Amino acid sequence: MVDRPPEFDAIVIGAGMGGIYALHKLRNELGLDVRAFDRAAGIGGTWWWNRYPGAKSDSEGLVYRFSFDKDTIAEPVGDNRYIDQADMQAYLESVVDKFGLREHIQLDTSIDSMVFDEVQGTWTVTTGEGESHTARFVVTALGPLSAVYVPDIKGRDSFRGRLVHTAAWPADLSIEGKRVGVVGTGSTGTQFICAAAKTVDRLTVFQRTAQYCVPNGNRPFTEEEKAEYRANHQDVWAEVWTSYVGGGFRESQVAAMSVSEEERRRIFQAAWDKGNAFRFMLETFSDIARDPAANEAAGEFIRSKIKEIVKDPETARKLMPSGYYARRPVSNEDYYEVFNQDNVSLVSLKETPIREITPNGVLTEDGVEHELDVLVFATGFDAFDGTYRQMDIRGRGGVTIQEHWKDGSGSYLGMSCHRFPNMFMVFGPCTVFSNLPPGIETQVDWFAGLIKTALDDGKSWIEATEDAERTWTTTCDQIAEHSLFSKVDSFINGGNIPGKKKRLQFYVAGLAAYRKKLEEVMGAGYEGFVLDAPAESQDRQMA
Repeated sequence: MVDRPPEFDAIVIGAGMGGIYALHKLRNELGLDVRAFDRAAGIGGTWWWNRYPGAKSDSEGLVYRFSFDKDTIAEPVGDNRYIDQADMQAYLESVVDKFGLREHIQLDTSIDSMVFDEVQGTWTVTTGEGESHTARFVVTALGPLSAVYVPDIKGRDSFRGRLVHTAAWPADLSIEGKRVGVVGTGSTGTQFICAAAKTVDRLTVFQRTAQYCVPNGNRPFTEEEKAEYRANHQDVWAEVWTSYVGGGFRESQVAAMSVSEEERRRIFQAAWDKGNAFRFMLETFSDIARDPAANEAAGEFIRSKIKEIVKDPETARKLMPSGYYARRPVSNEDYYEVFNQDNVSLVSLKETPIREITPNGVLTEDGVEHELDVLVFATGFDAFDGTYRQMDIRGRGGVTIQEHWKDGSGSYLGMSCHRFPNMFMVFGPCTVFSNLPPGIETQVDWFAGLIKTALDDGKSWIEATEDAERTWTTTCDQIAEHSLFSKVDSFINGGNIPGKKKRLQFYVAGLAAYRKKLEEVMGAGYEGFVLDAPAESQDRQMA
């Protein structure tokens, strides 16, 4: 065997929050030679692509950021409770520059294939331009929400106006004074609706599923609040690491049905007034996501608010969600209030489906043609594994990721797959259910420690065992059965993609339990992984 040293120690695919932190961790802290690639023209990942009006964090901004930079952690990002897209983009740019990462990021470069060489123990990564690079390790920071989904609607290509997806918002598109239609009312759709309603001539909302939405309480920080955070930010972050969702607050331990109806309503009202969907679901009571009765109590409270806020009874009826309150928690400044505006109309697609898209707009089954200048798809993503399935990824024995996941995607710890050595995923399938930045830091810190341990021991082949991956994936499935999130079709279980096998893509035991599990695996000598040198791995596979 001719030993050909790889071009890089590690390649990172993606320059969003996961890719930025992985690049910093592996290069600046482990001292590895690392190159990151991203298909975008700038860094930021989600925050580069999602430039639609109204885009902002839906976790509170004080904890939707990196914690590793101790020089800046005490200062809020931006001026508001939630971070606007422009402020988030500027923040990530500042991190990249501060830690000397920009020269190690190659932009405008898509990655089409990744092939593992069992003899060399290296990955060959090939770009869309046909350039190939080799590395010992690959980190796939592709983003759980990056493979956009656009429904296949008859006549879609005939529309003469502008047709866009919110996750690919053109820099030259202004909707001010225009007739705009939007399909989708999830987290992105509701953000867009609230912002667009203030500037467009007319907004037509094509609602696929009525949404449970609570206020977010967004507003500028006061100077007193900033001073309080500066003084107590360490306590805030201690709460993050030991909590369920990593949202910077302590989740309730009180069951909803253990208190009176009057007390439940008082608690729900206080959360409604304070704002934030994760707080409403998790800070109020402990079992809204698990107990149908508790879930119905929360849902009924929100429905009562819709009836109270929306003036037109027919519009209020169409906005009323039914079924479990168990999709991604959504909150905005004034979502239901928007439908009191004269320039906003609602079409319930469950009652009046789209017949086809025409050159002039959208034709619904009632024979009405809604004339539009701009049609916006806020229709979400083929989440978690969608981007992986679009790539040619071949592991040991030439197995493709599509073959490996033919019965549904899974992983070990949300980070690794059997037969794909030295490949570490940031927020891959079966990952932790949490606020993304703390989850990202948790995962990158952990697999960076695993890589360091292996290299210190003279090993450069790290592979999850088949049993470890199967057991972890089964564990995630079993925990999911006790969660109402698994009972409702949404992106978090693949139910939003026609024909996709449904599996809740989270370890829904939460961040604190996940971090404890990672500590246990590390304490047991990285149980579930085999660490070898390439030649030793070849011998092991042939034995």
